[in-house]
Amino acid sequence: MRRTMTIAFLRHSVSVLALACAALSTLALVARAQERPIVTAQPDPGPVVAPFVIDPSDDPPLPDAAMAALVRDKIKYVFVIFNENHSFDNEFGTFPGVDGLYSDGLAPRAPDKTPGFTQTYTDLSGATVTVSPFLIGAKENASFVDSVDHSHKGLAAKLDVVDGVPRMDRFAADEYAKYAKPGNNMAQAQGAQFARLVMSHIDCDTIPFYWNWANRFAIFDRIFATEDTPSTPNAIAMIAGQSGETQWVKHADDAKPPLPMSGTINGKTYDGTGAPQRAPIVNDPNPFWGSQYDATVGDRRPTSPAENYAPGNVAENLTFATVPLTAMAREITATTSRDLAPETDLADVKGDVPYIQNLNGASVAWRWYQNGYDLEPSDSDGVASHANYVAHHNGAQYFGYIANNPLEAANLKGEGDFFADVAAGRLPKEGGIFYVRGGFRNIRGVTPPIQNANYPDAAGLTADELQTINKGKSGDDDHPGYSDRQISEAMNAEVVNAIASNPDLWRQSAIVLTYDESDGFYDHAPPRILSYGPDKLPLARGIRVPLLLISPYARAHVASHAEGDHNAVIETINAIFNLSPLSQLPEEAAALKAGDSPEFNAFAPDGFHQTFLGPRDTNSPITDSLLSGFSPKRLRGEAAALPADYALTPSDALWRLPHYSGQGCKTIGVVPEDVRQGIDARPPANFNTLPATLPAYN
Repeated sequence: MRRTMTIAFLRHSVSVLALACAALSTLALVARAQERPIVTAQPDPGPVVAPFVIDPSDDPPLPDAAMAALVRDKIKYVFVIFNENHSFDNEFGTFPGVDGLYSDGLAPRAPDKTPGFTQTYTDLSGATVTVSPFLIGAKENASFVDSVDHSHKGLAAKLDVVDGVPRMDRFAADEYAKYAKPGNNMAQAQGAQFARLVMSHIDCDTIPFYWNWANRFAIFDRIFATEDTPSTPNAIAMIAGQSGETQWVKHADDAKPPLPMSGTINGKTYDGTGAPQRAPIVNDPNPFWGSQYDATVGDRRPTSPAENYAPGNVAENLTFATVPLTAMAREITATTSRDLAPETDLADVKGDVPYIQNLNGASVAWRWYQNGYDLEPSDSDGVASHANYVAHHNGAQYFGYIANNPLEAANLKGEGDFFADVAAGRLPKEGGIFYVRGGFRNIRGVTPPIQNANYPDAAGLTADELQTINKGKSGDDDHPGYSDRQISEAMNAEVVNAIASNPDLWRQSAIVLTYDESDGFYDHAPPRILSYGPDKLPLARGIRVPLLLISPYARAHVASHAEGDHNAVIETINAIFNLSPLSQLPEEAAALKAGDSPEFNAFAPDGFHQTFLGPRDTNSPITDSLLSGFSPKRLRGEAAALPADYALTPSDALWRLPHYSGQGCKTIGVVPEDVRQGIDARPPANFNTLPATLPAYN
């Protein structure tokens, strides 16, 4: 007993010391990140990649205006492959040459210099439990895992912001507290497993396609979720640079009477009145358009059969500016005249519309392709089932001036439509912006690769358990819980292959592959806290997410350390298509100014100024574009453009699961950082990657 108490005391003392060290290491980490060059070379390119590598010192970044002019001349098509719910460290924490779990990208880094590396919590027995990052792979069926806590409150708890600096040290504690209940051993065991799962990570044996692109092109290691929230706010932010801060500032004092409800959704008939969630959106409500609050007769937006349309789980109509609005350019007056309810849908962009019109720029085509939105190849009898559709992931459907305007709503399409449009040459010849998203299930009917049928039960999974996995883990948007990582990267590879196989598209393209948010998985890099929401929790930014830039004009085999969030994607789109920054539009600019006032500063800690309540797609040291990922020499023609086959994934490997027979690292020729350093990061004993799906093994 005395020995147990002594160990517990020592663990507690170590934990206190670790917290103190973590605070210092967090500040040191930020300082170090600011010191290094914005672009650095990855190590060991290998024989396939080496011929295309230009050392960044021989191809230095140009001023933004010069880079913008170059990319505008070369690129007409921007494709955004928009995946779901992984932190940077969860997928690329051991990728060589980046700021990851064991290295800052320049040199190895010790655990005590890595914020949150050692996480502790006290379980309900009073014991102190320690969890550190560990690797999962084929043995643990790492391509499909359960989803961890990514609620707005949970994410704020995980960041653990103290004096304005996130400590990144409460990931395990939040997971345990969410599930563990006194007197319930099963709940406590589940909490302990989730506290482990949140600290797990994968590498190129699980996601070799992603790592291969990162190795061959440019990977960004300082991109964060725009909002410290789950998916919906960041889906909105991908096209708006915010989740509704502008709308909040403009209407904080407005009374919002209940709205009438009508219609039947998923077998439930709605009547009476209800109250949608107000902006800024911080949860995962479904879009107003298509919901029981939508009074549109006829051509309505689709709903998802798998989602909850409770009266309080629907967002209000969003009315602030987006990329689709600025993309209307000189056609904006004519386009918005087709809106079915202009007084409400355009209420907060009345000043923006004439401003954009007067810029007299060329309009830019755009489309949002999302699995399940309409008829998919996986549907039968020619009827759209919408079974794959995750409505709360469709950022464009939240805006009335898109969803309630037949001209604009025609840009919302299904995943299968993307492949059909590319194959038939239906993408606009003048180029445009094209977002691609997966869904609850893949459109090919592929089931996940169960590489180890004796995990988590050494005696073997039962037929029912195998069916549960096959049925419930076949999504293609990379969302833990219902998607499979290899099915998802195969869908991503199909998108890249479709583009790279078309010479006219490839030679004029930039492909951005990124994520909405982290799912709540551990990441060590503390985000800047830029704003607080109406609940007084941190609103921006969220946990770091992966981002890859694939283009014939990309730098090869580099890591960019440009800092930003989804606004970085918008800023890059603005540069390529010469669109007005959202933050400079009259309505948004006025709201940004009004946000820094006693009324809104009261939602933040004392002394904090709310200067970022809105989009931030204007270049600054804290919000950069993705232009650093392009090679000036390639753009100027001083070096050859990267060939299409350099981006291609072999067609016979796409759907052969598991990818490369579980030997992805060897196949693509990348040595993960933990292997390079000889670090043993094996999972803890009796670990279960599916604590919610297969709780019997907790």
